[in-house]
This record gives sequence, structure tokens and C-alpha cells, in this order.
Amino acid sequence: MDDTPARLRGKPSWLVSKTAALAQRHIGEAMSAAGGRGYHFAILAALDEFGPASQVAIGRRCRIDRSDMHAMLTELESQKYVARQPDPDDRRRNLITLTAAGERRLHELDAALTAAQDEIFGGLTRPERDRLIRLLTRVLDRHGND
Repeated sequence: MDDTPARLRGKPSWLVSKTAALAQRHIGEAMSAAGGRGYHFAILAALDEFGPASQVAIGRRCRIDRSDMHAMLTELESQKYVARQPDPDDRRRNLITLTAAGERRLHELDAALTAAQDEIFGGLTRPERDRLIRLLTRVLDRHGND
């Protein structure tokens, strides 16, 4: 980065953008090597943490566009990682649940993602990583966490 103009290097937005691109590349490679995709992890993690939910609720939690959720869930369902069941409170919609195979898959993807995180942020100590998480979370929270 020595040949990058100092005015750019001194802008947090530029650094965050470059770091995000680096992270996307590493995470994409890690997920691909594990036979998965980033959204697989996001959806399975949301179901694990929050329990059964509608397609709309999962999409909202994971920041995934509604138009993409159906195809993603169909893919995960075909692999037996999730199951759709009628919502007992509203028969017009389905509840998506995490299966035992989905729990195992989540642990595999979590390990791959952790390894990618270690590759990306390996130069930071655990306290530095925690501080970075807190600072980035504050920035996102200030802007509505989009």
C-alpha cells in the first residue's frame, strides 16, 4: 500500500472498502472449498440462533433480498439442511426449520469461516479483533445497520 496516495490511506471508508473486498474473496474461497456459499452459513446460523422462522423473517435477519430467498431455501432443502412445514398460526406460509444435517453443515461452514477469519485478521490480536468488531458495529448501528 506504500504507493497508494496518503489521502486514500487516511480515509476509513477506503480502508473498509478494501478490507471488505479482501474478506469477500477469502470467505468466498473458504466457502467454495467447503462446498458451500456464504448465504448457506447465514441462513443456517439464523435458524440455529433464532429457531424456526418464515422465509421473510430469515431474509430480513440475514439481509438477503426476498426475491433470492426462495431459491436459496430450495437449494438448502434439496440438501436436507432445512425443512419447510406449514405454520400452525398461519397456514398460508411455511416455517423453515434447521435439520440435524443442517446443524452438522453449519458446524462445517463455521469452521471454514473461522479459518478464513484467521487468514484475514491474523495480524490482529484477539483484543484488537474484538475492538474492531465493536467499532464497526457502532458505525453500522449509527446508520441503521443496513
